[in-house]
Amino acid sequence: MSDAQIGRRALLRGAGGLAALAALPSLAACGTGSSRTAGGSGGKGGKTVVVRDSGGSYGAALQKAIYTPFTQETGIGVKVLNLDDAPLLAQIKQGRPQCDLINNSMMSHTKYVKQDALEALDLDRIKSVKSAKIPEAQVTDHAIGHSFYGQCIAYRTDAFDGRKPESWADFWDTKAFKGARAMVSPDGDLPELEFALLADGVPMDKLYPLDVDRAFKVLTRLRGDIKKFWDSGPLPGVLLSRQEVTMSTVWDGRIADLQKQGVPVERQLNGMRRQFSGYAIAKGAANADNAYQLMDFALRAESQAALAKAFPSNPSSPVAYAKLTEEERNALAGAPKYYDKGFDADADWWLKNESAVTKRWLEWARG
Repeated sequence: MSDAQIGRRALLRGAGGLAALAALPSLAACGTGSSRTAGGSGGKGGKTVVVRDSGGSYGAALQKAIYTPFTQETGIGVKVLNLDDAPLLAQIKQGRPQCDLINNSMMSHTKYVKQDALEALDLDRIKSVKSAKIPEAQVTDHAIGHSFYGQCIAYRTDAFDGRKPESWADFWDTKAFKGARAMVSPDGDLPELEFALLADGVPMDKLYPLDVDRAFKVLTRLRGDIKKFWDSGPLPGVLLSRQEVTMSTVWDGRIADLQKQGVPVERQLNGMRRQFSGYAIAKGAANADNAYQLMDFALRAESQAALAKAFPSNPSSPVAYAKLTEEERNALAGAPKYYDKGFDADADWWLKNESAVTKRWLEWARG
C-alpha cells in the first residue's frame, strides 16, 4: 500500500528477533536513524515530543494531517525519527530512548511489551479513545490502534470476460478465472495462510487457530500457477500492469494508484485480512506528557479523518468515516459498508507461530 507498509513489514521481521537483543552491543542514544522536524520547534516554551514513524509519503501525510495541526493547537513541536526496532529497543533498555511516542504495528507493540519496553497507558489521559469509539480489541494496556491496512484480491477487469472474482475460492479457481497469480513472500508480509483456508471453505470466524497443515495443502494446489511472490507494495501493481498475472494479493491502498494510472484493475474485499498499527509510549520517555497529548490528538476522529484525506489510511475510529464524503469513505477498505467483509489478523497466534510458519513457507516455496 505505501512506504509505511514496506517499512512496517521490515519492522515486524526485525521485531521477530527481539530475543537476540541481549547479545547486541551497547548503542548510543544519539545518531541512530534519520530525523525531521514537523511544525517548527514549538512556540510555547520550546516544548517538543519525538515520535517514531516510517517516513515516506505516509510520514508526509502524518505531518500535514497530524503533526502540524497538533503544534498549532498546543505549541508542542514534533520531531520525527525513522528508527528500526533493534536500536530503539536497545536505547530503551539503557533507559535513554530517543523516541517518546512510537507509531508501529500492534504486533510489534506486543513484542515490545514482552521486552518491558513500553509504558502502561493511563486511558484517563487519552480522552479521544471514547469519543472516537476506538474498537475495544484495539485498546490494550500499552498501545492503541489508530488505523489498519488490508490485504485483499486485486484483479484485471479485462481478464475474465466480464466476470468478477468474488472470493478466495475464485482466486484458487484457475479454470474459471484463467491466468497466473501472485502472492506475498515472508519478506513482504505475513504468509497468507488465512486466504488458503478461506478458499477451502473455512468460515472467517473459525480461522484461528490456523490449521497450518491444511493451509499448506491448499497452497500446494495453486503453487504451479503462482508466477511471483511479491516482497514490496508496488510489485503486485507492476505484475498486473504488465499482464504477467491476472490476480494478485495486494495491500488495499495500492488499487487506487493503479486505477489513476489507467490500469484496468479492481479490488475484491471479501476475506480481506486487516492488520492494525497503533501508538505506544516508550518506557522511560523523556517527554511522556507531550506524548500523551500527541496520542490523544492523533486518535481524535477528526484527526483520523484528516489523515485518511491525505493518505489511503483506514481509520480505526468508526466515527472518522462519518467525517468523510461518501466518495472518500467508500474508497477506503475500512468503510462501514465493507468492514464485515474482512477479519482481523490474530496477532497473538502469529507471534507464537510466525517463525515456524515462515520456515515451512520457505521450504514449500523452494519446492
